[in-house]
Amino acid sequence: MKHIKGFKAFKKGMVCNNFRFEEGKTYETNEAKCCETGFHLCINPLDVLNYYDLCDSEFAEVEALGKIDKHKDDSKLATTKIKIGAKIGLSDFIKLSIDFVLKSCKHTSKNKQASSGYNAKQASSGNNAQQASSGNNAQQASSGNNAQQASSGNYAKQASSGDNAQHKAIGKNSVIVCAGMASRIKGVKGTFFALTEWGYDKENNYYPLNIKTGKIDGDELKENTWYELKNGEFIKAE
Repeated sequence: MKHIKGFKAFKKGMVCNNFRFEEGKTYETNEAKCCETGFHLCINPLDVLNYYDLCDSEFAEVEALGKIDKHKDDSKLATTKIKIGAKIGLSDFIKLSIDFVLKSCKHTSKNKQASSGYNAKQASSGNNAQQASSGNNAQQASSGNNAQQASSGNYAKQASSGDNAQHKAIGKNSVIVCAGMASRIKGVKGTFFALTEWGYDKENNYYPLNIKTGKIDGDELKENTWYELKNGEFIKAE
């Protein structure tokens, strides 16, 4: 039987449906029906965010070893047998998400992309990428510097690993993750996001100082306001 690698999200403590999983262990059941029975995972790491909040979850690489049943709307599937791999930290989850989208799309340097349809997937590995989508469930990723990404549809997912990225989401329940230095985000109420702060050590090596997740709540973090991470805190960007 074919083995399928994927990703699984959990509540804190690696708990899913009131069951506590453990790294390195294999679990088996008799039946798999997506969203009902069996062990669930997503082939696309970003799809786990359809079911779990970015800020309150844990993530792991997993492998489906048994019979499977696929979800009709995204890459989620259920299996009768699952092997739990190593837990993934937030920064690694961001990188894996970007890598996945980049591998599934043709990428070019100095790319400009736009989509008005639902479920759009966009990716670029070159610098100065510009991406925009107006449909729901868009997925955008860039690994180059100075990326600019914007989405107006609901449930958008945006990710970048390059420096000086700018992300804007005006649809509800969007998720933005930035792994590069001097990145900034803007969103409406309900937008989840993660920003990374970088610095230099005594040998002038570039390394991450902080990574922090947040949610635009309209009170402490205002809507339609650019934010960046500095000294471990979200501040309004100039």
